[in-house]
Amino acid sequence: MKRKASAVWQGDFKNGKGTISTETGALSGAPYSFTARFEGARGTNPEELIGAAHAGCFSMALAAQLGESGLTPERIETASTVTLEKTPDGFTITGVQLDVTARVPGASREAFDAAAKKAKEGCPVSKLLRAPIGFNATLEG
Repeated sequence: MKRKASAVWQGDFKNGKGTISTETGALSGAPYSFTARFEGARGTNPEELIGAAHAGCFSMALAAQLGESGLTPERIETASTVTLEKTPDGFTITGVQLDVTARVPGASREAFDAAAKKAKEGCPVSKLLRAPIGFNATLEG
């Protein structure tokens, strides 16, 4: 299974503007810019999208882990905070904080904690954030 997304950027770093789209159409020409990324202007940014992907992935992984223990969650709400900092090597994502609140009838604290730990470790987005990144670059002329 492969999922595709694309981004188009026009202009320089600070004054340029871009759009982000997904194959499914869930995002179609969603605007992003320097000001959306660093100054809180309207639009999205890569870190926000990573956070949304991680929160969604973790919530599904937690539901799966709970299901393996015979538990069915009524509701799982996950917030993801992606930290972007300026470091000597440039801007770096220095961490991700996942905060989850769940309503799971019949779950003990121990069973919930074990499922949450497995979900954090097994979520494909968690694994991605530790994975090597393949790369190809083509210069059109």
